[in-house]
Amino acid sequence: MTTPAEIQFKDVDLDALAHAPGKVAVFIGADGKLEAGARKLNTLTRKSLARFVATEAFEKMAIGDLFALTWPAGIEAAAILVVKLGRRPSQQEARKAGAQLAKVQNGADLLVVAGSIAHVDEIALGLALRGYDFDTHKTGEKKPVGGVTFMVAKPEVVAKRAAPMAAIAEGVFFTRDLTNEPANILTTHDFAARLAAMQELGLDVEILEEDDLIKLGMRTLLAVGQGSLSPSKVVVMHWNGGGDDAPFALVGKGVVFDTGGISMKPAAGMEDMTMDMGGAGVVAGVMRTLALRKARANVVGIVGIVENMVSGSATRPGDVVRSMKGDTIEVINTDAEGRMVLADVLWYAQDRFKPKAMINLATLTGAILVALGHENAGVFSNSDDLSAAFIKAAGAEGEGAWRMPMGPAYDDLLKSRIADMKNVGGRYAGSISAAHFLQRFVKPDVPWCHLDIAGVASVKKETALAPAGATGWGVMALNRLIADRYED
Repeated sequence: MTTPAEIQFKDVDLDALAHAPGKVAVFIGADGKLEAGARKLNTLTRKSLARFVATEAFEKMAIGDLFALTWPAGIEAAAILVVKLGRRPSQQEARKAGAQLAKVQNGADLLVVAGSIAHVDEIALGLALRGYDFDTHKTGEKKPVGGVTFMVAKPEVVAKRAAPMAAIAEGVFFTRDLTNEPANILTTHDFAARLAAMQELGLDVEILEEDDLIKLGMRTLLAVGQGSLSPSKVVVMHWNGGGDDAPFALVGKGVVFDTGGISMKPAAGMEDMTMDMGGAGVVAGVMRTLALRKARANVVGIVGIVENMVSGSATRPGDVVRSMKGDTIEVINTDAEGRMVLADVLWYAQDRFKPKAMINLATLTGAILVALGHENAGVFSNSDDLSAAFIKAAGAEGEGAWRMPMGPAYDDLLKSRIADMKNVGGRYAGSISAAHFLQRFVKPDVPWCHLDIAGVASVKKETALAPAGATGWGVMALNRLIADRYED
C-alpha cells in the first residue's frame, strides 16, 4: 500500500541550518516577528526573511499559506519555505500549513524549523495526508520520496502526540488506495485478501464465501453479484480492545464495480464506478487505524463485497428477492444495488454481534450530490444522540456532514404491489427513501446512522488534505467518534 511520509522529530539545532539539504521551512506569524530559527536563517541569508516579511506579498498571505524563497544565498538548501502561521494555530490552520508544505516538497528532503510552536503533531498530519500520491500503475522512474524532519523544542513529547496521528494517516491512505484501485485489480478476491492481511495488525478477520452467504440467507446481497464471475463475499473485521463490552458496528458497501446491472448506467462516467466500494474502504481504513493505535474499544467492521455486472444470470427489474431478515423486495432498478447489499449485512451485524450502536457507509445515491454537492456527506439516523455525536466528530476533523430528514411519508414511497417493499422510491427524495429502505433492516432499539458518502468519497479536484481522487473521508471522523464515545 501507499505509505505516508516517515516523519522524525529532533531537537532544535540552529547550527545545522546552513548545511541542511533540500528545503527548509519556517513559520512566521501575521505580526512578522521572527523566532529563533527564522532569525538564524535570516542572518545566514543576508536578511532575506526580513525583507520578505516587509513586502505586500507577505501581508496578503492568509494564515497557513506558503511562499517559497528559492536558491537563497548563504545556505545549502534549495529553498526556504515561509509559512504564515502564528505560535498557537488552530487545528485546521496547522493541518493546512502542513498540507502546503507537502504540496511543494516535490521529493526533496524537508527540514521544518518548528521550535515551540503549538500543534506540531497536527502540522505533521496535514503534511502526511497531503503527501499522498497514488502512482502504483504508472511506469517509469518513480518520484523520489524525501525525508521530513521537524526541529522542535521537546521532540519526545511531540513524537508521542504524533504517534496516533501516524496511525490515522495510514488508515486514510489504506482507504484511498482501495478506493482509487481499478476494478480489474481490486476484484472481490483481492479486496478480501487485503482485508485478511490486517490480521498481522491484531485484527480478527473472517471471510464469508458464497456458500456461507447462501446458508445465512443473504439473498439480497447475492442477487446483486449473481451476474458477475467474481464471487460475492462478506468480510468481518473485529478489533477487541474493550474487554467484554458489546461492540460498536461499522458496515460498508463494497461494490467493486457497478455497471448498474440490467438497469445499465450511461457510458459517460462509468469508469468512476470503481469507487463504488468507498463505504467498505472507509470501514477498512478505520479498522486499520484502530489496530495501529491499539484503541481501547470493541469495534466490528463488516463489509459486503460484490460486483454488479450484466449477464444472462444477472438479477432483472421486476424480480422479487427475500432478504436475510425475511422481508421480500421487488427489484425496480438493479442500479439501486448498494442498499440491497447493506440490507443483509446490517441484519447480520445485529443478529450476530448485538452492537451497542451501528453506522453504515455507502456511496449510495446520486441524489445526495444534488442535495449536498461534494462538501458534505448526508447523515440519516434514528438517533438524535448518535447523529449529533458523529456530526460533532466530523466537524472537529474538518470532514463535512449534514443531517438529512426522515419521516413516514418518505417511507410510504417504498410500497410495492407484489412484495413487502420496492428497492427504490421514485425520482424525488431519492437519498431519503434509500435511507428509509435501510432503516427497515435496523432493529428499533439499535442506535443507527446511515452515511451517504457518494459526494465525498472521491472528487475531481484536490481538497485541503488530499489530491484529486479518493479522499479517505470518514476515517478521521469515525476514529474520533470511537475515541470520544466508546473508549475508556
